[in-house]
Amino acid sequence: MTVHNIATKDAFHEAVKAHQVVIVDAFATWCGPCKAIAPIIAKMSEEEKFKDVFFAKIDVDDLPELSQELGITAMPTIIAFKNGERDGTVVGAKLPAIQELVAKQL
Repeated sequence: MTVHNIATKDAFHEAVKAHQVVIVDAFATWCGPCKAIAPIIAKMSEEEKFKDVFFAKIDVDDLPELSQELGITAMPTIIAFKNGERDGTVVGAKLPAIQELVAKQL
């Protein structure tokens, strides 16, 4: 798989409806920790055990309305959705917590 760049609020809601498990990386282009965690999330998206997980990124500056709807107050924020429902959040570049959040979705 890959990490899909979500460009609109509608595309985000479609992804959450269309996939059983969605991991959203809410980032900002100017955010250092976001840049540090992005390649790790990209690598996770390529792992066989996560083949059924839809990994997505949203730029909080490009989608402020969606960011507000999701309650994003700091970047990076990683949010898990399972069966259309929010199923966990990690705020910050906390790698062990992010890995645990993603693994919990399997």
